[in-house]
Amino acid sequence: MLIRPLAATDIPAVAALLRELAREFIVHESPPEGASTFLAENGEMGVRGFLARGHVYHVAIIDGQLAGFVAVRDHSHLFHLFVGKRWHRCGVARALWETARDAALAAGGDGAFTVNSSNYAVPVYEAFGFVRVGPTQCAKGLYFNPMRFAGHEDA
Repeated sequence: MLIRPLAATDIPAVAALLRELAREFIVHESPPEGASTFLAENGEMGVRGFLARGHVYHVAIIDGQLAGFVAVRDHSHLFHLFVGKRWHRCGVARALWETARDAALAAGGDGAFTVNSSNYAVPVYEAFGFVRVGPTQCAKGLYFNPMRFAGHEDA
């Protein structure tokens, strides 16, 4: 597995993977308007906008294919973490998270992170050391669980 910073040529594949996984694991719980808004905001133009606003993306490549990607905002908010279904439970998400965390620390982050987890991903984030900091919430028709990582794990 190769993990590297996102290149502009990765954006179409990143947006396609996000769309595919979001439909199955995130927006299926949302009303149609919420699902449409999320998918529109996270398409190719959305990813380009996130990059322009300083979000830091890394991609995981396995056998020449995009296996997953991660994005962090402001060195402290885990914004995107998506892994293709065929690579679930293979350590890709953890490798992406650790890469993103290390990059945020190197860029001046203090090691504390937040994430707005889908219901599906809560156990993954808990395995990384995140804890819930509030009940499930809904914004713009999208359900999420606010979680925090305090940076006190044994790495």
